[in-house]
Amino acid sequence: MKLVSIITVNFNYSHVTDEFLNAFYQTNDYNNYEIIVVDNASTINPIPNWKIKYPFVQFYRSEVNLGFAGGNNLGISKAKGDLFFLVNNDTEFTKGLVNTLVQDFENYPKAGMVSPKIKYFQQPDTLQYAGYTEMNYFTARNACIGQFEIDNGQYDYLTGNTGFGHGAAMMISKEAIEKAGLMHENYFLYYEEMDWGARIKKAGFEIRLNMQALIYHKESVSVGQKSPLKEYFMNRNRILFSRRNANVFQRLIFSFHFLFLVTPRNIIHYIKEGNFGFILILLRAIWWNITNRVDSNSLGYKLK
Repeated sequence: MKLVSIITVNFNYSHVTDEFLNAFYQTNDYNNYEIIVVDNASTINPIPNWKIKYPFVQFYRSEVNLGFAGGNNLGISKAKGDLFFLVNNDTEFTKGLVNTLVQDFENYPKAGMVSPKIKYFQQPDTLQYAGYTEMNYFTARNACIGQFEIDNGQYDYLTGNTGFGHGAAMMISKEAIEKAGLMHENYFLYYEEMDWGARIKKAGFEIRLNMQALIYHKESVSVGQKSPLKEYFMNRNRILFSRRNANVFQRLIFSFHFLFLVTPRNIIHYIKEGNFGFILILLRAIWWNITNRVDSNSLGYKLK
């Protein structure tokens, strides 16, 4: 039986991680696992209390906020598993989840990453993820299949290869990580799992979706639906993803698309919503990509 390292990252909302761990112990039926929780420089260190409540969990703390990629990479570096199940701390497992995902790796030797069906926790009949379409490298956009739709099993047939895994819940093989590398940490938030997926596929592995496995997601607990942080990194990293993964012709078309269609459209949208500060945020995201190399460690954004 493969050892599964379950890795999650906490930032400030320690009660969310409590809910995650409590739900895990109530639903998990896979026996060979370890749990690793990385605290990403929370204002108040929750680990001393966690060690008392959850003695069988491994806790690690970073004194600086490493972002989604860095926090998970730290967890992977401490893990001993054959498979690494990276999950947001604002998710809740269902029975059979880990078993079903592990079986994909047993049945499909080329599987490098597998994600389950994801539903919204607050609306448990509603899909968040039933796979991704392939990336359009001319626009650096793809589609999340089934999002916001009532789940009537209409996408269950999609079990198999998919465009990308979902960052909220993705199981990755040790072999795929050894060949493709860890996530690039200078994304910090958003697009890092897309970039990782692209590299995993280039390394010769498949990305799979298993619609018989289910996890619930409490979306955007840490960042919020609308925030300057989210707006900055979504735009900055969309451009960065194109720079890293598209060919020269695709990058040229993308640059015209982003500068002359996306940017004016977004600015008009910000003005209509009264979010005038987001205009500067967008321009900063563009400027970062003009002035920084793709491997730059500068975030271009002051974290609080």
